[in-house]
Amino acid sequence: MKALEVENLRKTYRYGSKLVEAVRSVSLTLAVGEVLAFLGPNGAGKTTTIKMIAGLIRPDAGRVRIAGVDPHHNPQALRYLGAVLEGNRNLYWRLTPEENLEYFGVLKGLSCREARRRGKVLLERFDLLSKRRTTVQTLSRGMQQKLALAVALVHQPKLLLLDEPTLGLDVEATQYVKALVKAIASEGCAILLTTHQLDIAEELSSSVAIIQKGEIIAASPTRDLIRQFSGTAYTIEVEGELDPARITALQQVGAEVQEERVVYMGSPEGLYQVFEILRPLPLVQVKKDSADLTEIFLKLLQSTDTGLTMTNNK
Repeated sequence: MKALEVENLRKTYRYGSKLVEAVRSVSLTLAVGEVLAFLGPNGAGKTTTIKMIAGLIRPDAGRVRIAGVDPHHNPQALRYLGAVLEGNRNLYWRLTPEENLEYFGVLKGLSCREARRRGKVLLERFDLLSKRRTTVQTLSRGMQQKLALAVALVHQPKLLLLDEPTLGLDVEATQYVKALVKAIASEGCAILLTTHQLDIAEELSSSVAIIQKGEIIAASPTRDLIRQFSGTAYTIEVEGELDPARITALQQVGAEVQEERVVYMGSPEGLYQVFEILRPLPLVQVKKDSADLTEIFLKLLQSTDTGLTMTNNK
């Protein structure tokens, strides 16, 4: 069973006499343990899509299934859903971490006893037990974000919506939250991640869907997408000076010598010929030309003007 199935969602709004299509035929799937980075510029349709997934907005057409249940026809589906919203809007700041976990646990269908038990487990796991009776408004930004994750997980959801989980955090807190997200996914929770920090999306996601003007313009496993946009050049840095004989041999196999660097654009197999010519000089670094998600994102947005879309549905 898929944790999330979105099929052909559509949503149109009326602004005065004008109709605006906010979302057009959006389809997404998310399996247990996967992290899908759902990316797009402001106004692209991300928020409207997420609100339809969460049951907050009814689609004009299409359907949503969370663990096989439609949130628009069966409220039980929302018990399979957890959410961490940017700005910690899913916490009560005048309550303590203990009180927040118990309140939201009961709200999601747990008994008071089970909510307290689950809350304690999560407070221990997220290193918040010593702050369990401190009001949320006095906690650091990093602690608040950890608590927001704990609250979202208290009822053990099948699907977790994460909106900007590391925004505004310092380096240490960011690393901690990223490690938590990876751990949560590895334990079987599906995660739909939205963020404008594309380096975070690249590191955490197993797949990517990019939306622009209400339509999905790319959907693919993250590694496949990066591989598709990456070049074929290898840059080899060596320690020491290259002698004329080596330079000639390298040029004969199609490599270009640039001071202490060798650039080779042939096949991966031919790379071993280059290594053999360089032997026994110490290798400092071997690097393949690789695109990053930020470059890819910008290229794809520009390509929408030409009508190009790239999808690879699993």
